[in-house]
Amino acid sequence: MYTSADLLKSTIRLEQLIPFLQEQKTQACAIVNTKLYGLLPFCKALQQASIHAVIGLSVNVQWHEKTIPLVLYAQTQEGYQQLLKISSAISIRQDEVLPWKWLEGYAAGCIALLSTNDFADLEDWHTAVTALIQLFQQQLYVGIARPDGVKTANEEEIVIWCEEQSIPLVATQSCYFLRPEDHFAYEVARAIDTGDKLGNTMLTADVQGYFAPTADEWQNWFADHPQWLEASVQMLASCKAVVPEMSVQMPKFPVPVDETSESLLMKEAFTGLEERFQQMTIPTAYRERLQYELEIICSMGFADYFLVVADFMRYAKENRILTGPGRGSSAGSLVAYSLAITQVDPLAYGLLFERFLNPERITLPDIDIDFVDSKRHQVIQYVAEKYGKANVAQIITFGTLSAKAVARDVARVFGFEAETLEKISKMIPNKPGITLQRAMADSHDFQNWLAANEKHQRWFEVALKLEGLPRNSSTHAAGIVIAPSPLVNTVPIEEGHDGIYSTQWPMGDIEACGLVKMDFLGLRNLTILEQIRWSIYKAGGPWIEFERIPLHDEKTFQLLQKGDTLGIFQLESDGMKQALRDIHPTNFLDIVAINALYRPGPMDFIPVYARRKAGKEMVTMPHPVLEPILQETFGVIVYQEQIIKIASVLAGFTMGQADLLRRAVSKKDRQVLEEQRAAFIQGALQQGFDQQVAEEVYELIVRFADYGFPKSHAVAYSVISYQMAYLKAHFPRSFYAALLSNATGNVDKIQQLVHEAKDKGIPFYPPSLKNSTKYFTVENEGIRYSLSGIKGVPHTLIEKVNTLRQTSPEVLNNMFDLAVALSAQHFKAKVMEALIYAGALDYLEKDRAVLLMTVDAALKHAELLRPTEDIDLASAMTLSFGKPKYMQAEEMSQKEKLVHEKESLGFYISTHPVAQERLHWHDVNSTCRELKQLRDGSYVKMIGMIEEVKKIRTKKGEQMAFVQLQDEYGAVSITLFPQVFQLVQDLLLEDEMLVIDGVLERRFGKLQIKVKHAQATKKI
Repeated sequence: MYTSADLLKSTIRLEQLIPFLQEQKTQACAIVNTKLYGLLPFCKALQQASIHAVIGLSVNVQWHEKTIPLVLYAQTQEGYQQLLKISSAISIRQDEVLPWKWLEGYAAGCIALLSTNDFADLEDWHTAVTALIQLFQQQLYVGIARPDGVKTANEEEIVIWCEEQSIPLVATQSCYFLRPEDHFAYEVARAIDTGDKLGNTMLTADVQGYFAPTADEWQNWFADHPQWLEASVQMLASCKAVVPEMSVQMPKFPVPVDETSESLLMKEAFTGLEERFQQMTIPTAYRERLQYELEIICSMGFADYFLVVADFMRYAKENRILTGPGRGSSAGSLVAYSLAITQVDPLAYGLLFERFLNPERITLPDIDIDFVDSKRHQVIQYVAEKYGKANVAQIITFGTLSAKAVARDVARVFGFEAETLEKISKMIPNKPGITLQRAMADSHDFQNWLAANEKHQRWFEVALKLEGLPRNSSTHAAGIVIAPSPLVNTVPIEEGHDGIYSTQWPMGDIEACGLVKMDFLGLRNLTILEQIRWSIYKAGGPWIEFERIPLHDEKTFQLLQKGDTLGIFQLESDGMKQALRDIHPTNFLDIVAINALYRPGPMDFIPVYARRKAGKEMVTMPHPVLEPILQETFGVIVYQEQIIKIASVLAGFTMGQADLLRRAVSKKDRQVLEEQRAAFIQGALQQGFDQQVAEEVYELIVRFADYGFPKSHAVAYSVISYQMAYLKAHFPRSFYAALLSNATGNVDKIQQLVHEAKDKGIPFYPPSLKNSTKYFTVENEGIRYSLSGIKGVPHTLIEKVNTLRQTSPEVLNNMFDLAVALSAQHFKAKVMEALIYAGALDYLEKDRAVLLMTVDAALKHAELLRPTEDIDLASAMTLSFGKPKYMQAEEMSQKEKLVHEKESLGFYISTHPVAQERLHWHDVNSTCRELKQLRDGSYVKMIGMIEEVKKIRTKKGEQMAFVQLQDEYGAVSITLFPQVFQLVQDLLLEDEMLVIDGVLERRFGKLQIKVKHAQATKKI
């Protein structure tokens, strides 16, 4: 049986196969995919259905000049181990063919099955079988295949020959689709895989009979040889191999001869803690907590795990690879903090070790590490070298045919036109979890389109059958497996990326095999932090050590209190900005609370937290005994750790029991809720608390268990938020330069950042071929625009210009020399036009119209002086018979310059049309920058360019409009009531300019102007 896990080589899904097998009273079934994809789910599903699962693999074996298609079955556990190695060996070879010598090496414990319909040439077949007999002896079977009951042409001769040679014969059938009516969908799946289109021959293809036969069909096909059916049953029954249940396979850290991993961990943890306290006396609470954690870690057998993680973190630090402060519950471990795995002191923030490792519920530790995403691969390479390439792998994931993907792929196979493909795509909404059936049910257009054409209906039928099938494999974004011995002893592997293997099984199957997975995550915000740090350093500032940034910096808190958090990790949404303004953070724990509260559900408590913090509402506690636990959050339960502590204090639970209570309660299982209630109230009574108090507090826990956020997670992420806020407050130019470099291609984001930076008085220098790089850079008091931000400029040109800047900077001073240096490969008319329009050649001190007129002349000059193998670039320029002159042209108007600048960059950079127009108006009193300083009710007169118009009708049926008006400093919403709207409605077009006066007001923290009067500008 080939299953759908074999990536478009079969359409047989387990959820359809199992009921079919049960209906047929099947005793045994073999999986024979071309890789060991889908093996664990297959075996598990058959076991639950009480059907004997047989582990098989289809391989192509190299035999002289030909390949033999062979199915290998694992007869014994040794055979299963061999299949792991065979599947891995094939998958890391380019041709995916198994050499004969390797088959000889891996044959033990396996049964080989050779099918009659795999050879046309009987002579070849005889010699191949003879060779296989010598290798497998009694474990070689010849399968007689009769797809759809049809005998192969040479069946009789093969049967006679096999009987003469005493080779056992069995009835066999390769199944690629479940029933005959699924054949067409299977053919389409194969065409999707191979990239073919639907041919006329597809319906009569050779594999039409390869469906799963019913018990009756099976009996009828082989009615003349029932002994072959019986032999098949016996052959499959003899295959006793199973996927073994494995205990945890902890990777081994290399320790000195006189050490154990436990003794080394203890030594390194205490040494690390001493370093944290910089040789001051370690407080007793820290010493006791460290000892407690170490005892639990060592008793659980996890010492090696911590040593491995600490080792690659040490490597990252030594190689200046920035890592995150911690992620998730691992920040609650003092051992992790002492080993510099995390940068968060758990005792300082009341973080619990049991939230990370619960001694009463033993699970593998899960330490997720954030790395600068551009250098993550370096750490993975280090791990592979240290623990052995064979012991380390990335984890495979499988992409499936989603509604949109299957619709597109099947339509392509059907040969639909591009317009039809586009129409289909539009009819399927971009919603998570959308299905074809749902899309069709929700759309009359879709239903009409299907009804209009029989081919459309056929397309839909096939697409429905294929929807959700595994389509392709890729690598898990973070998961890395490290094993104490070669992985092929436990799981099959295949070729991966950058010299690192990949597993053939996904995450769940890997963990089920006892292998230890670690998450190496690439965090973009760490990359931005790193870029800001380098930018500060290159601009003559200090080298920032992130761990040493003070957490009580006044300037940083002022920025946060204003909600000035554009570009800051976790804090840049409008809602987050408002929460910051409401709560007015004055210490780091306020940021932690905001990060935890700003989620559906808990965000209802933001106003309560804000009022209580500001002293506008009394802080009330469920019970005085809970005050130490809830004091820092003003009586509001925010964190899971608080729930655990409440259960510990009130009900006398151990921290481990309290964490089990938290987990159980959050699952909302009624039976569990009642059991835990009884235990909690009983515990509280024993602690001397009132039953009513116990019941009230338990209800509080039930209410907040879903809301509670891990404080360890919130603290660790708030560290990054705070660090970014600190850099924005103290080094704004480097902050904006890094954010802008990361926003390349996102015009809206760039525009937002540029507006804000300009609003703070940071000047922007236009892009320059002479001074710009592919990044935004700090230059003098401002920021130099990048070359990457210009539409239509390829990276290859930027790299070439960068090289010229190092080797021949003088060629940048003249367009003709530049054309020669770049050659026709890079000096292309369209690209040069984009650069000129963006102002990147303004440093040549020629009008942009002149430069545009000169591009062709420069190209011709370069063609004439093209460097050859005999004449290098410098010689070619020296040979020039007098340099050509720039062409003459009428000066480009300011308006035209700005129009092209916006097209090229996405917005105006050298100046803004509004700034130009404002020169003609002397009574304008405000810009978007000044508005923020004005009080509500202030009279405002300003000029702006229309970005967006939203027209509505009042209750009386009169038209009015909300208009987004922008200038060089930002944008503001203006309201045009019916009376004003009537006077200017013809002017309300995008990019038109308006002069307005009115009254400023704030609604929900946002500025808007109620317009009293509006008129057209003179316009430049």
